[in-house]
Amino acid sequence: MRTIHWLLAICLVFVPSVALAETDDVPPLQGGSEEDERDPDPLTFTQLKQSFPDSFYYMGDPSSQQIALTFDDGPDPRHTTQVLEVLEKYDVPATFFVLGSRAEAYPELLTTIDEQGHDIGSHTFWHPNLTDDEESDDLIGQLDWEVTQTEEVIDEIVGYRPRLFRAPYGGLNIELMERLVALDNVAIGWDADSNDWRQIPAEEIVKILREEISPGSIVLMHDGGNWDQTITSAQALDILIPELQSEGYEFVTISDMLDIDRAK
Repeated sequence: MRTIHWLLAICLVFVPSVALAETDDVPPLQGGSEEDERDPDPLTFTQLKQSFPDSFYYMGDPSSQQIALTFDDGPDPRHTTQVLEVLEKYDVPATFFVLGSRAEAYPELLTTIDEQGHDIGSHTFWHPNLTDDEESDDLIGQLDWEVTQTEEVIDEIVGYRPRLFRAPYGGLNIELMERLVALDNVAIGWDADSNDWRQIPAEEIVKILREEISPGSIVLMHDGGNWDQTITSAQALDILIPELQSEGYEFVTISDMLDIDRAK
């Protein structure tokens, strides 16, 4: 049954993206809503950092005043445009971890992200749980396909293959990390979770992040979700960004924060 499911996922790649646009259907999250799974097991971010100090990061330099805003699960026409408008309003760069399926469906949004000077990273093609062997009999093979397919789509649209990678649900293990290193990827976690995936009001997101953000923070937010999810990231940013700027924080991309190349 798992093999059939995996073959079906591969076959779906060849569905023309124009069909998605015509029906306004945002490509789904294969592993399920962000609300279903949030624990970065089987290894914590601290364990991953200890095992892969040069290839896994979940925060920057705590002695700096830098903050990196990151956005997962886009591009999504319901939310990405709103987020981009707020970032442009305050001249803030950010990093977008995009799904290959959605980049393929909405290439114009990916182009806008790139033209506004933001980093683009990979968040897989279909958003599977990479550590769940019930989704695939070959987790390494699945990772290879998800990374390669997404990078090809991004390269075709904006002209580079991203090094930056974020696993859906933050789920990675030793074997997956070893393969990412071999593929010349750098995996990115986070230390400040906005909880915007819980569909909470913007004011609550701001309250959570004011408590979690510290110098060097990598902030997890979303500019996409399942069809029935309401995400208030843009509204929260319109409150949060000027507050943090007034306190001396500098917003940077992941590649600038970590001083690494964003492209392979």
